[in-house]
Amino acid sequence: MSGDGTERAVLFDVDGTLVDTTYLHTVAWWEALRQAGRRVPMSVIHRTIGMGSDQLLARFLGEDRDPEEAAAVSAAHHTLYAEYWPRLAPLDGAAELLRACADRGWTVVLASSARGDELEAMRRAVGADEAVTAATSSDDVEASKPAPDLVRSALDHARVTPDRAVFVGDTVWDVVACERADVPCVGVLSGGITRRELEEAGAAEVYENPADLLAHLDSSLLARHSRGR
Repeated sequence: MSGDGTERAVLFDVDGTLVDTTYLHTVAWWEALRQAGRRVPMSVIHRTIGMGSDQLLARFLGEDRDPEEAAAVSAAHHTLYAEYWPRLAPLDGAAELLRACADRGWTVVLASSARGDELEAMRRAVGADEAVTAATSSDDVEASKPAPDLVRSALDHARVTPDRAVFVGDTVWDVVACERADVPCVGVLSGGITRRELEEAGAAEVYENPADLLAHLDSSLLARHSRGR
C-alpha cells in the first residue's frame, strides 16, 4: 500500500533485467538467422533484443517475410536458446530486489516479451516466486514490445491504473512500451544498452543492475511513486 492507502505496483521485465540472458538471445538469434541464410551481425541483433520475436523477425526478414521462413527461424531460436535454460543465471540482486519490493507492500508483476515456457525457465533461475503476484508473457498479448500491450496486461494483472505503477526494464523497447502505456520506466544497464540511450528514450532513472537499484530502493522512483509523490 502507498501512503494514501492505495495499491501500488512494480512491473518487471525479465530478460536482461532480472536474468542474464541478453547475449544468449543474441547468439541464438544469430545462429537461427544464419541457418536460414541470413547474415546479421551480432551487434545489430543485440540492439533488437527486448523486442518480441514477431517484431524482431519483421526487422530482419522484412514486413513481407515468408511465414514459413519466419516460423523456422523462430523455432530454431527457441531450440538453441533452450539449451541454456539449465544454466540460466539471475543478475546480482534480482531475487532480493523482488522480495524487497514485495516486503514494502508493492504488487510485483513480471512482464516479459518471452514465450511462456521461456519465462518459466527464467522464473526458476531467479527463485523468488513467493514475491511475485502475477506474470504475463508474449503468449498473452497480440503485439509485443515496443507495443504497449504487455505493460497494459501487467497493469491488469496488478489491478492498478498506470499512475500507480512503475516499470523496470533494460532496453529502449521497454521504455517506449511504457511511454505508450503511460507508465514511468526505470532502466538498468544489465542488458548492455547505454545510460544515454535509455535516458534519451525517456527512462526516468537508470541504475547499473538490480543490485544497484536495490541499494537505492528507498530513494528511487519506485519508493517515491509508492508514496504518491
